[in-house]
Amino acid sequence: MDHAQAQSQNVFDLLVVGAGPAGLMAAEQAARAGMRVAIAEAMPSPARKFLMAGKSGLNLTKAEEPNSFLQHFDTIAPLKPILAQFGPAEVIGFAQGLGQEVFTGSTGRVFPTRMKASPLLRAWLARLDALGVVLLRRHRWIGPLTTDAPHLLATPKGQVAVTAGALILALGGASWARLGSDGAWQTPVAAAGVPIVPIQASNVGLQRAWSDHMRPFSGQPVKNIELTVADQQSRGEFVITQSGVEGGAIYALGRMLRQTPLARIDLAPQLSIHALRDMISNRKPKDSLSNFLRKSVKLDATKRALLFELTRPMPRDTDGLIAAIKAAPLQVSGPRPIDEAISTAGGLSWDALTPELMLRDFPGVFCAGEMLDWDAPTGGYLITACLATGRWAGRAAADYLSAKALT
Repeated sequence: MDHAQAQSQNVFDLLVVGAGPAGLMAAEQAARAGMRVAIAEAMPSPARKFLMAGKSGLNLTKAEEPNSFLQHFDTIAPLKPILAQFGPAEVIGFAQGLGQEVFTGSTGRVFPTRMKASPLLRAWLARLDALGVVLLRRHRWIGPLTTDAPHLLATPKGQVAVTAGALILALGGASWARLGSDGAWQTPVAAAGVPIVPIQASNVGLQRAWSDHMRPFSGQPVKNIELTVADQQSRGEFVITQSGVEGGAIYALGRMLRQTPLARIDLAPQLSIHALRDMISNRKPKDSLSNFLRKSVKLDATKRALLFELTRPMPRDTDGLIAAIKAAPLQVSGPRPIDEAISTAGGLSWDALTPELMLRDFPGVFCAGEMLDWDAPTGGYLITACLATGRWAGRAAADYLSAKALT
């Protein structure tokens, strides 16, 4: 798909900037509508962050009812029509259309059967190539934020100019800079007067200073727990790290934890308070507390270590012990650095966009993917929304170009 030389005049109907899932999907939709499309990608190869996600299996989406799926996003109104047209069922169909069979895990998460991203990406790039989409590797977009002048792209051999009737920016968030999403787009976009909601780390580990007592448990999972932050709950697991905690149960409450850095951990959610009270009442006098927690409450070594770490001094009365087991206080001191985050929150303000994802003040300039101001936990929501907004922007750009051709 490296046809840069094939379009020597560098004139296209549409220039897509960014070859992640949103950009690739936008390019495909516009190409299917008959547009001549080029994708400018700053990195030597496309979809590097997408491929990194594939190393843990590539969680494509979550098999949920549309309304339930939507509730996991912090920004619901503008995303609702977009995800209504391309939600979990459509993502599954998209993968299968690329020859990639999928399976749904016990929690509803959907993965390719081959548990990696590369076969899907290869098939997708081949399909884009067949549609005539031109991929310009090592081409970093400089600007301007308009369709009235040629777009300048920095390459290893110097600047080149590309003319296009419409522009789609799909430049990602601001984490994992080495994979391409460095957030550098904020400078030219903000300079053009487009409002940007401050970008911050999302789906990222949280910091907490552990005592030496916890050092042997670094890297260990804390399974089958329920976290509560304010009035929100998350059931699942997390991992103890040298610097704090990370993992799905933490990420699911990330937005709340940014506002209220205190979570309560139910280390035995399978036990009711009544059942736990009975266990404590029937505890043998000769049983040490650690043995009781291991044998009766079924807390493994990691959970016991965490309980003793978080509730010093350990209460000895029944009510205090129940509270410690069912609501151990986990105080955190903020997120890990943004470049460690799986994704970022914040981005282009929805106020700057039309429902078609076109910048209100810049006709013909559309935006998609993680650079928009939305946030969601891991679990398939991130990739689905990137694909869906890319599809939406690609179709809207094609409609814009078609209407423009008639005037």
